[in-house]
Amino acid sequence: MVRLVLSDSTAPYQQFSTALNKALSATSTANKATLPILELHTGGDKKTNLVIAVGIKATEIALADFDVPVLSVMVPKAGYEALLEKHLLRKKSKTISAIYLDQPWNRQMSFIQAALPKHGIIGILYSPNTHIVLPRLPQGMSLNAKSVRSGETLFAALENILESSDVLLVTPDSEIYSSSNLRNILLTSYRKKVPLIGISQAYVNAGALCAIFSTPEQIAWQAAEAIISFAQNRQLPEPQYPASFSIGINQQVANSLEIEIAPPEIIRQRMEKAGEGAR
Repeated sequence: MVRLVLSDSTAPYQQFSTALNKALSATSTANKATLPILELHTGGDKKTNLVIAVGIKATEIALADFDVPVLSVMVPKAGYEALLEKHLLRKKSKTISAIYLDQPWNRQMSFIQAALPKHGIIGILYSPNTHIVLPRLPQGMSLNAKSVRSGETLFAALENILESSDVLLVTPDSEIYSSSNLRNILLTSYRKKVPLIGISQAYVNAGALCAIFSTPEQIAWQAAEAIISFAQNRQLPEPQYPASFSIGINQQVANSLEIEIAPPEIIRQRMEKAGEGAR
């Protein structure tokens, strides 16, 4: 039996649940899989042989309550790796894997280059608790990264990095991009006329110029493939980034900042031409 553990009942997790059931039902080899939703307070079940944990909270509970393999999905890579540090025995026994929420660096850089070829200096803010491995950049691009040590210094650091960057690239760092900080970050970047590149459609809706992201539905189909593979060989795949991605554009912000940006289908074509092929 496959168990589905959701971090909460908000829309993204419900969308993942619905899409995962649909993906499994569409595959004849997985028709026997059942996916009862397990609430956060519920303990383990001896009949369970695989847990799909959706989000960080669900992953923590799955690791604590189940002695079976766990596939963690819709989690930031940094958050997942931090959890592994707390569960070293799990890590060594290789009974946990993940499908990350964030995009690989090379895909993000390819996206920026395809969407904004004249914006070559990429600003990044990150907290000290976030393990970040800065990427090798394509020719013509440079990285302007700054660690923010406390909430009190965030907006001073933001002002500084916006002065010396062409774009501000959001990372899935909840210490910086919390709900209480996001509005002010968006307003400050807009006032400085430095476009913000988000990590979801919600960021685009809130005022980011654009974003490259994977939807709950896209991640669900990838998780379904992992479940089917596990049913066949009892092994989880290695931790991996999303295979499929979507592109969001806020044309109103583009117009206000007087930035020309191509539509998503053209950006994707440019990325594919540059070698970043994805579904």
